Amino acid sequence: MKIITVNNIVERFTFDVLTGSDHLYRVLKKSKVRRPGLEFMDKFDFIANEHVQILGKNEINYLHTLSDEECKLRIGNIVQYDPPCIIITSNQPEPLGLIQYCVEEKIPVLRTRDSTSEISAKLDAYAIKAMAQEIAIHGVCVNVSGIGILLRGKSGVGKSETAHTLIGRGHRLVADDIVVLKKLSPQTLLGSHNEKNKEFLALRSIGLMNVVRLYGRAAFQEETRIALDIELTKWEHNALNNELELESKFTEYMGVQIPHIQIQLQPGRDVAGLIEAAANNWYLKQQGYSAAEEFVKRLEQDFQTDEDNGK
Repeated sequence: MKIITVNNIVERFTFDVLTGSDHLYRVLKKSKVRRPGLEFMDKFDFIANEHVQILGKNEINYLHTLSDEECKLRIGNIVQYDPPCIIITSNQPEPLGLIQYCVEEKIPVLRTRDSTSEISAKLDAYAIKAMAQEIAIHGVCVNVSGIGILLRGKSGVGKSETAHTLIGRGHRLVADDIVVLKKLSPQTLLGSHNEKNKEFLALRSIGLMNVVRLYGRAAFQEETRIALDIELTKWEHNALNNELELESKFTEYMGVQIPHIQIQLQPGRDVAGLIEAAANNWYLKQQGYSAAEEFVKRLEQDFQTDEDNGK
C-alpha cells in the first residue's frame, strides 16, 4: 500500500491551508472521510480514529448555534479522534476554537470551495486508488469496447503485436510489458501503467512507439477495470479446443477472481478478432445470456421431444 500525506491531497485538490502548513507530512491511514456526528458528543471507542474529518454546512451551522464554550468543547471532541487533517467545505469561515485546537495538536486545517458531497466523493475515490494493494505483472493491458482485458503469455508469443492490431481497430492500450494491478475491492481489479511505460508499445523488429503520437489520444487509456484474463499460448494439435466451457475458469490476483480464457495461436488465426469476440461474449454474460447454456437447452429439448415420440 502506498503512503499518501496531507500534502498529497493539498497538491491534488488545491486546498487552502488555514493552519498546519508545517505538518502536511501527516499520513492518511483511512481511505474514507467522515463527517462528525457522534464525534461532537464525546470520545467513543467504537468510532474509528484517524479519519479525515469534514465540516460541511450542517456541521458549521450546528456549531454556530452553541455558546463559545460549548463550541470549543465539541471541536475538542473531534480533535480527540486524531484526524490527519480537518477540511472545511463551501468556503465557510472556521468555527470558534478550531484553529486554536489544531495548532496545539499539530493538525492541518484545510478549506475548499467544493461542497461536502463533491469533495467527499473526490477524496474517497482518490484515497481508495492511492492506498490500494497493488502488484506488477508481465503482460499487456487493453480496453476493448469498454471492457478491460489482461493479455498474458510467454515472452515473444505476440501480446504486444495483438495489442497493436486492436489499437488499429479502434480499441485502447493501457499498459505494455508491465501492468500494475490495484485491488479496489474484493470484486474489483484495476489495471494501469507504471508511469514509465505510459503510452509506449514495444514491437519486435519495429521498436518502441508512442501510440498517442502515432494514432491519437483515443489510442490510449490511463486505467481500466479488468474483466477478462486472456492467456495467449502456442497451438497444441492434440488439445481439445471446442469445449462448451459451461463452467468458467478463473485466475486470482490478490484474492480477486477474474474470468480466464486461453487462446491458442496459429498462423493465419485472427487473434484480435477472437479477443473482440471474447469481450462481447463476456458482456452478454453480464446481461444474463450464455450461448453455451442456450445450446445445451436446445439439446435437452430435442432429447425430450425424442422421448415423447417414443424414439
